[in-house]
Amino acid sequence: MEETINTEGLSNFIHDIIDEELREGVNTRVQTRFPPEPNGYLHIGHAKAICIDFMTALKYGGVCNLRLDDTNPAKEDLEYVESIKEDIEWLGFKWEKCLFASSYFDFIYECAIKLIKDGKAYVCDLSADEIREYRGTLTEPGKNSPYRDRSVEENLDLFERMTKGEFKDGEKVLRAKIDMASPNMNMRDPVIYRIAHVSHHQTGDKWCVYPMYDFAHPLSDAKEEVTYSLCSLEFENHRPLYNWFIEQIGFKEPPRQIEFARLNINYCITSKRKNIRLVTEKMVSGWDDPRMATICGMRRRGYPASSIRTFIEKVGVSKAYSVVDYGLLESCVRDDLNASAPRAMAVLDPLKVIIDNYPEGQTEEIEVDVHPEKPELGKAKITFGKEIYVEKSDFMIEPVKKYFRLFPGNEVRFRGAYFLTCTSYDLDENGEVTAIHCTYDPASKGGNSPDGRKVKGTIHWAGPNAFKAEVRLYDRLFTVEDPASVSDEEFPSVINKDSLIVLKDCLIEETIKDAPAESSFQFMRNGYFCVDKDSTPEKMIFNRTVQLNSSWGK
Repeated sequence: MEETINTEGLSNFIHDIIDEELREGVNTRVQTRFPPEPNGYLHIGHAKAICIDFMTALKYGGVCNLRLDDTNPAKEDLEYVESIKEDIEWLGFKWEKCLFASSYFDFIYECAIKLIKDGKAYVCDLSADEIREYRGTLTEPGKNSPYRDRSVEENLDLFERMTKGEFKDGEKVLRAKIDMASPNMNMRDPVIYRIAHVSHHQTGDKWCVYPMYDFAHPLSDAKEEVTYSLCSLEFENHRPLYNWFIEQIGFKEPPRQIEFARLNINYCITSKRKNIRLVTEKMVSGWDDPRMATICGMRRRGYPASSIRTFIEKVGVSKAYSVVDYGLLESCVRDDLNASAPRAMAVLDPLKVIIDNYPEGQTEEIEVDVHPEKPELGKAKITFGKEIYVEKSDFMIEPVKKYFRLFPGNEVRFRGAYFLTCTSYDLDENGEVTAIHCTYDPASKGGNSPDGRKVKGTIHWAGPNAFKAEVRLYDRLFTVEDPASVSDEEFPSVINKDSLIVLKDCLIEETIKDAPAESSFQFMRNGYFCVDKDSTPEKMIFNRTVQLNSSWGK
């Protein structure tokens, strides 16, 4: 069933700008784009950009294209292209067109030729280190390259020879001729083309020169007739360069670039370089490890797409730098799942319960609500018998104060079933409890006593038909709030060693035995869990999505 995304009431400073320009006739339509580079998997920071780009277009009845910024083939791969598409669709959005920056390579190349002919670009022989040295500093102007005054004819000849593959990588570059004394470092004759003898995943070996992002991006926007180029705040200083390229090429209706603050969340890494390190050095199981801040990781952990969109909406859109507490995201996930997830009983650390007065060899079906607020989902039928299981933590030989669960002499309600009274327990040679003995009250079926007596404890249980499953308990991946600030040497030391705990012999009620991957459930008293993608009928695996109550900061 296709999900409808509501944009009613959605407003932010970007929309205020658009509203004003639509009123004044600066624009008559809204077109945006989401332009990720396919050199890694998308993360929660990208989710903010995706929501802003697509929901802005939705609000104004416009269109949003997906454009893969594939200008650096050495770091890009079709695997990332496909994962980006999958993540966007899972988040609930549809692009008007799926485009590639490489589709514009011929056009961008002609723009470079125009700049050369107009005396606005030149071929430079300085090395990358020399270019940095010539660029100057924030307080000192740069100095002109000794190759800056080459003739148009010489630049055209050299650029053609670069294109034909006559030079090695790094031997020459094409630079825009702007102003080496500009207070904006981006305007100091930036490189717009470099040599790279690398096969491209879209264009093959057609090119051995590739445009730089700052050159390709504005030209692609303008060629696509984008009206609003929405991007994160680190591109604010690039805006004069963005506008300069568009003006030099002569587009009559240029896009407007508007910047917003990036999404920063504590205890998370959104750096592609560090995420790649996590994966390649096997600190995590892969890009979709449920501890990762990647969209596919959050999906595998069981985060609903709608809760990620709600989180982005609550964070809001501004220009102010801020760090958001991860607990807000968990709260959105918890609220979503509380409303939607069916209930089930799962015993994660089983302890046998023997009901001494229950008839030998007898079993019966106990009916429990699938969801307390959704009677239309009906009831689940769970098998009850003489031997069942509870959590080890639901029994104490000597109870602490205000402990209302099982201990010798205490009566407890077993959810949907009966009142049971603990009578004794069995120990092994090490003094560990191996089983507890109880008696049940047959008149209390359904969990209520006909004589009106009350019990203070209600616990969940697993019956004789429960199936064994593996359960993975996830916690934050890092032990520090700002792992991005940790040095490369110290980075492995801030990995939380308890971020994944695997429980092998959990018992889950039989009603969800065949649940497909990504199905979510509330395991009563234990939290929200989803079926992992690696589950099989022979070995079910559940990932803990989030606990029932916030433990963040504890």
